[in-house]
Amino acid sequence: QVQLVESGGGLVQPGGSLRLSCAASGRLFNIRSMGWYRQAPGKERELVASITTGGDGNYADSGKGRFTISRDNAKNTVYLQMNSLKPEDTAVYYCNLKVLFPPLNYWGQGTQVTVSS
Repeated sequence: QVQLVESGGGLVQPGGSLRLSCAASGRLFNIRSMGWYRQAPGKERELVASITTGGDGNYADSGKGRFTISRDNAKNTVYLQMNSLKPEDTAVYYCNLKVLFPPLNYWGQGTQVTVSS
């Protein structure tokens, strides 16, 4: 079993920054990637960014140039630095961990990010 604990969400003004953290614990074998998804009210959950164990990052177009994903393999932690935040970034952000084999997805409980003046 894998547990994911997120932190760092909150209320920020447009143009501001937030840093999300996600710490993984448990049976951490054959990890393919860790990343962040988000879900706004009335919308489907969507990828924000992901990063492989080798450090290769993948970003949704909405966050390119503003968001940076990084990971500390020694701490089994992934970070999402979000700059120049916009009201449309408002959503619940979920940490995700993908296992290569067997193919499994694990999710955190989510952390609310609200961008508003």
